[in-house]
Amino acid sequence: MRNVDAAGLGIGDDHPPRIMGVLNVSAESPYDPSVYDDPGEAAEYVDEELIGEGADIVDVGLESANKDLDVLSAEEELERLDVAVETLESTSGDAVWSIETRYHEVADEALSRGFDMVNDVCGFADPEMPRVCREHDAAVSKMASPPDLERPGAIEDVDDIYDALSMNGFTDKTILDPAFGGWSEAKTHADDRETFRRLREFRGYGRPLLVSINRKSFLKTIAGRTTEEALPVSLAATSMAVERGAHVIRTHDVAETRDAALIGEAFARRRPRRDGPVAVEELDVTTVREAERHLDRLGVSREVADETVVHTYELSGLSPEAVGALRAATNEGDAAFAVGRGDDGDGERGETSRGVLVGTADGLSSAVAAVHGVSEALDAALSTIGDT
Repeated sequence: MRNVDAAGLGIGDDHPPRIMGVLNVSAESPYDPSVYDDPGEAAEYVDEELIGEGADIVDVGLESANKDLDVLSAEEELERLDVAVETLESTSGDAVWSIETRYHEVADEALSRGFDMVNDVCGFADPEMPRVCREHDAAVSKMASPPDLERPGAIEDVDDIYDALSMNGFTDKTILDPAFGGWSEAKTHADDRETFRRLREFRGYGRPLLVSINRKSFLKTIAGRTTEEALPVSLAATSMAVERGAHVIRTHDVAETRDAALIGEAFARRRPRRDGPVAVEELDVTTVREAERHLDRLGVSREVADETVVHTYELSGLSPEAVGALRAATNEGDAAFAVGRGDDGDGERGETSRGVLVGTADGLSSAVAAVHGVSEALDAALSTIGDT
């Protein structure tokens, strides 16, 4: 996993989760607590509510992401940049400053006037954006989007989201954002939830991940909460996102989100890694699909993906015939079966047995095929072993 240096702030697996606090200088923004048009008031908010609460990065938005509103032109965004720059110059706290934009002209101007980083909400749909970021040696968060400057994040299918992240390439300091929400009437809460479930796949590019999930509808509707009531669901999702490999969490609720991110980091699985003449890193892989993403990046054949993940299943109610068939089916190959003590639910030994079936996707598939027809009950149980 590549680490990114954002103006001296380390982002990646070797660093703690980073918190990106949000400041909006757009009157149209939907979340009022973060919206300011007076540089003095904005600076006070940044010092007290963002940096003072633990934000590592301050992300300044020049326009609302409300898909019902017209998109600002680069010229209109540049007119609002003065407020953002005056705010930056008026703050006393120490943080990395990020400008949220889709235009290379705005990014260039902001980076020339004191900003450190770019949050590109259209994911290099402006093909000049990578050049500008390289010239300024600036980190850039790249949100998955179509090649359309008016439709940030407007992709529904998770596979399309993954592929969109590679649009117009990467810089050495690119951070990837899989885009939750976005300007698409067709994108549903189910699409966002599937993207979240498959978050680890986006690590397949080997670059740090940023997620923006704060009070998003795909979370708050699960619990039936309004935006004002949705902080708890955001915090639960934050811990899960960090545990699944996210490195930067963009939020309006800095202090609480920081705590949730630290909990996620504390209980995330530790993967061995060692640098040196011969380096080693355990990849974050829990499904075959995640393995395929890493294999693609490394230029390795996908044929080995089925051998990278082992699954374990407990079976109960096994007849002697089923036990014998499973033993025979796993005698050779990439699956194993161990039979245990059978009982009838109250600790008494019964006529059926319990066992553990372990294997790779290929090994399990072969074992399931080999025992097919032994009994309808066994076939029905093993039919649930599918998408491994």
